Amino acid sequence: MKHSDIIGRKREQEILKEALKSNESEMIAVIGRRRVGKTFLIKSTYKKEIVFEIAGMQNAPRVEQLQNFAFRYNRTAKLKKKIKPPTNWLEAFYLLMDYLETLGKNKKKVIFFDELPWLATRKSGFLRALGMFWNSWASENNVVVVICGSAASWMIQKVVNHKGSLHNRITKRIHLKPFDLFETEAYLKSKNVFLDRYQIAQLYMVMGGIPHYLKEVKRGKSAVQNIEEICFTDTGLLRDEFARLYPALFENPDTHIEIIRALAGKQQGMRRKDILETTDILSGGGLTKALEELEYSGFIDSFFPFSKKGRDKLYRLTDEYSLFYLKFMEDKIHEGREVWQQASQTQLYKSWTGYAFENICLKHIPQIKKGLGISGVYSLSSTYVKRGNAEEQGLQIDLLIDRKDQVINLCEAKFYQADFTVSKDYAKALRQKAVLFQESTKTKKQLFWTLITTFGLQQNQHSLGVIEQVLTLDDLFEK
Repeated sequence: MKHSDIIGRKREQEILKEALKSNESEMIAVIGRRRVGKTFLIKSTYKKEIVFEIAGMQNAPRVEQLQNFAFRYNRTAKLKKKIKPPTNWLEAFYLLMDYLETLGKNKKKVIFFDELPWLATRKSGFLRALGMFWNSWASENNVVVVICGSAASWMIQKVVNHKGSLHNRITKRIHLKPFDLFETEAYLKSKNVFLDRYQIAQLYMVMGGIPHYLKEVKRGKSAVQNIEEICFTDTGLLRDEFARLYPALFENPDTHIEIIRALAGKQQGMRRKDILETTDILSGGGLTKALEELEYSGFIDSFFPFSKKGRDKLYRLTDEYSLFYLKFMEDKIHEGREVWQQASQTQLYKSWTGYAFENICLKHIPQIKKGLGISGVYSLSSTYVKRGNAEEQGLQIDLLIDRKDQVINLCEAKFYQADFTVSKDYAKALRQKAVLFQESTKTKKQLFWTLITTFGLQQNQHSLGVIEQVLTLDDLFEK
């Protein structure tokens, strides 16, 4: 794909282009999880305006980062006499200012710092020098400074909420999210990969909407074949991505990984208290910070169950690849060929697809509301969990949409290979769940059971009067 061919990202491109038209200097922070396409977006949009760029190197000391700066400077400036690596970042920015002043002021220029957390390591002095560069030169010379990083929480805490020389200097912020299903389909088509939506949904449940992962999908192969090749072969991109993913984002990733492993085993989500009891993490041992960092970086989501607040907040693993790796890959890397072909026939696979499809639904609430015809109705989406005991039956509803027009949609997500059929027992169970929900919440609102499934509902005597509305994959693929 050429840099000019950007799938989706329309609003993000508009923000970047607006900065070029501004009469003032702009500092733009672009954050988003690893492999989501931040660098591609910036270079594609600013391909003619970038006059200097540098990317941080993972785990490299300051002296090596400064050597890289000198290399990038010499390649860009093309001076007869090459500079030597500066001794510190303040000196590096003085050199950069001298070079930029030779370029004239005919058009707005872009300076791009990629993987900022790797440049601005502890005691490196980079952020202090960047603050000097902005306050004493860049802010007065009508330029665009773009800073980008995959460690989203670090970017928020250290840059966006910076208390020093960069305080309140960010003029625009972009939080780049993974592709939704509509954008994933468009991206695959741009690579001449034409799969039906059932196949694309299977890929999405493994890779999410991460462009760097999706680019590995090959035309002429089914979802199962592609997953086999990308995840289980020796040369597959995602074979050992898990081992690289968290250390690349977090300075001390062991706590983060322990949380991910705990959440992978609890489909309904976990409270902070549950995570402490399940793991070896000590209270006050960095759990709160790690949870915030994982959420900022797009690996987990947090939410309050219906009518609950405070300590009842639930955390849920929503990173598709991490869940898939822990369920199927970690213990099966060395089991030979056709690992996924065999695993996809098991009961564990069916259980996983149910959870993964629920995650897809949670990430496509706007499409669900559009399909229900309630896009203009204010609503809150949540879950409901009532723990059972010896006297009372427990209840769990994975998605409900609480609407201001006095209706609550109770949603069932079912990933099936054909039309879904409601049995007599299933219909009875739904009726009982609705009664329990009404009794335990004391709600007076109208309850509508809503089925979200792959291909639709096979109407019969059991579904009539129980399932009020049905959405399919086509609804989730809406723009």
